[in-house]
Amino acid sequence: MSEQSPRQEFSGLRMGKPFGIPVYVSWTWFLVAAFITVMFGPQMQQMLPELDSAAAYAVAFVFAVLLYVSVLLHELAHSVLAKWYGLPVRRITLYLLGGVSEIEKEPPTPGKEFAIAAAGPALSLGLAGVGVAADIFVINSGGIVEALTWQLWVANLIVGVFNLLPGLPLDGGRMLRAGVWKLTRNPGSGTIVAAWGGRVLAVVLVAFALATTLTGDREADFTNLVWPLVLASFIWMGATQSLRVAKIRARIPQVNARALARRAIPVTAETPLSEALRQAAEQRAGALVVVDHDGTPLAIVNEAAVQATPEHRRPWVNVASLAKSLDPTMVLDAGLTGEPLIDAMREAPGSEYLLVEPGGAVYGVLATADVNRVFTGV
Repeated sequence: MSEQSPRQEFSGLRMGKPFGIPVYVSWTWFLVAAFITVMFGPQMQQMLPELDSAAAYAVAFVFAVLLYVSVLLHELAHSVLAKWYGLPVRRITLYLLGGVSEIEKEPPTPGKEFAIAAAGPALSLGLAGVGVAADIFVINSGGIVEALTWQLWVANLIVGVFNLLPGLPLDGGRMLRAGVWKLTRNPGSGTIVAAWGGRVLAVVLVAFALATTLTGDREADFTNLVWPLVLASFIWMGATQSLRVAKIRARIPQVNARALARRAIPVTAETPLSEALRQAAEQRAGALVVVDHDGTPLAIVNEAAVQATPEHRRPWVNVASLAKSLDPTMVLDAGLTGEPLIDAMREAPGSEYLLVEPGGAVYGVLATADVNRVFTGV
């Protein structure tokens, strides 16, 4: 199961960097490996009666490792093609329910979106085909190798087919999104349709599992609902997150640096904070820029640091002690809007940015908090 996702925090083991893409394994993988080992150990002993119990469980553990190698190849198919198209890939993470390719930008066209999404299932189905061929024509004498080959091609077939289901966050959902995007010329519409497709899939998955449990000839065993419920919850939450992201992205065109800028006044480094605030209030400015004696901007006074300074201390604190030096990446063109502005802020995360005109004149200060309010509606 795979999903392309934005930047997120992570802790786990780094396993390597194939094709220049860091690969991490979440700690949750060890839980899955243990679960697969316990579940498939008895099955391996039935398939390979010549093995004792310990050996059968060891083979089941090898299957768990090889299964996640297949998941890694699935994710590499997404990520390598994304890099080929010039999209930055932060990393691949193998975790509880499969893998995540952290592709940090949306594909620019529906065709590229479709191709990147389809690459993973295509590779999984290709691995299943190779496994079938090997099982029939090459490895046909029984034993551990044939048992593992059979398990792996069946698993890859299931992964490939399941990921083609038309609902986010599955690959089939991204393919559906690309199709709707192509028809409507609106990626947001594609996301909404595919996300609701994911929600419908989640409901159908639970309903089918429940119906199968209740209508069987044997006494109902509700433990069989655990795995479908876990998968359905994953799909529902992923679809819901996609809808949330679609709403946020719909507001990106409203982000305008000039419209959101705060008027800034220049102050020298040794100016007491109380005096700087008095001048700002007098001139109805919302930001303070520290300048040298030639008027060149050096730093921006941090709003959070100002608010954290008690009023009785403000006459004794100079603005330089509360300012953050201006890195070149924190100086933005005042004409930026929409996606280019968001990308520029993402390149250099910070709380305030200096906005300048094309000629270098200071226009004002852009606060990240003001940009966030566009998306939160506050």
